[in-house]
Amino acid sequence: MPQKFIIKTSLGDITISLHDDTPLHRDNFAKLVGEGYYDGIRFHRVIEGFMIQTGDPLSRHDDKRALHGTGGPEHRIPAEIRHPNKKGTLAAARDNNPQKASSGSQFYINQADNAFLDGQYTVFGVVESGIDVVDKIAVVDTDGNDNPLKPVTIEAIQPIAAQA
Repeated sequence: MPQKFIIKTSLGDITISLHDDTPLHRDNFAKLVGEGYYDGIRFHRVIEGFMIQTGDPLSRHDDKRALHGTGGPEHRIPAEIRHPNKKGTLAAARDNNPQKASSGSQFYINQADNAFLDGQYTVFGVVESGIDVVDKIAVVDTDGNDNPLKPVTIEAIQPIAAQA
């Protein structure tokens, strides 16, 4: 049974479930959630009609705004590329590396079908409810780096207990 979480943002809640066939990404995400890693992190890259990205711990700090998008744990997660980048899917962000290994913490939610990303990034989950919140985040005013002018924050991510 897929693991489910509620991403509580400053603009509303997004309920997600993680794919069982991407266990390295699923387990890494669950571990970070359990540590409270994402609490207080902002969406640092928001592009309407494309995606919203988060997961950089440096985004907690306005004085590090120029570095938003560059932070995270040292480890990478080996690629588990199995799913398309459809609207409402979660995928791991990554830097440019030939193995297509993912960032240790940064992820994005597709706000549109982004087939041109297929085969490039690991899609490891899907939005079950709250796509309206994704759409709301996607249209906030941003600076020249696609960083929201007014912070959009993850207040907490909480696991949802499996129903028997």
